[in-house]
Amino acid sequence: SLSRLTMMPFSLARTQKSSGADRIAEAEQTRLNILEVAAQEFADKGLAGARVDEIAEKINSSKRMIYYYFGGKEQLYQAVLEQAYAKIRAREAAANYTSLPADEALRLYVGHTFDYHAAHPEFVRLVMNENIHYGAHIGAVPGIKDRNRSVIATLQAILDKGVGEGNFRKGLDPVELHMLVSSLCFYNVSNRHTFAANFGVDMGSPRIAKRRREVVID
Repeated sequence: SLSRLTMMPFSLARTQKSSGADRIAEAEQTRLNILEVAAQEFADKGLAGARVDEIAEKINSSKRMIYYYFGGKEQLYQAVLEQAYAKIRAREAAANYTSLPADEALRLYVGHTFDYHAAHPEFVRLVMNENIHYGAHIGAVPGIKDRNRSVIATLQAILDKGVGEGNFRKGLDPVELHMLVSSLCFYNVSNRHTFAANFGVDMGSPRIAKRRREVVID
C-alpha cells in the first residue's frame, strides 16, 4: 500500500505531462493543417478572393478556431507567406552547398531551386499575388529579411570559393545571381499556361521540364 501511495504522484505527474505534450502537438498539427489549406486557397484565389469560412470548412473546423490561432484573415495570409519562404530557405540551408566544389555547388543550387518551384506551384502563385498587392504584406512577416539574407550569404560563399578555385571570375553580385536564378525557375511555373497557349509548349510535361531544367542550370 505504501508503495502504491508513493508511486501515485509520480504516475499522475507523468500522465499530466504526457497529456500536456499531446495537447501542444495537437495544437501545432491543427495550425499546420490550417496553413496548408490556406496556402492553396490564397494561391488559387488571392487575398481578396479567399474566404476564411471556406478554409474552415475544408479542415472541418470553424472561423473562430482560425481567428484563435492567427487573429484574422490578413494575419493568416502573412503566416502563409512566412511558411512558404521558410520552406525554401530551410531546403537551401540543409543542402550544405559550401561543402562542395563551387561549380558543383552552384549547379546543385540552381537545380534545387528549379525543383522547388516545379513541385510547389502554390509558392509561385503566392509570390505573384503578393506582387499584385505591391508587396504590402511581406514586409510585416517577422524575420523575413534576415531569413532571405541567408540565401545571399550562401551564394556569396559559393562565389568566393569559385574565385579561389579559379573557376569563377571576380566581381559577381550574389543578389544579381539570385535574381537571375529565381527568374528562370519562376518563369517555368508562372508562365506555363500562357506559354503553352502561345507556343504549344507544355513546360509542365516531364520531358520538357527535364530539358528546361538542364538549360537553366547550364
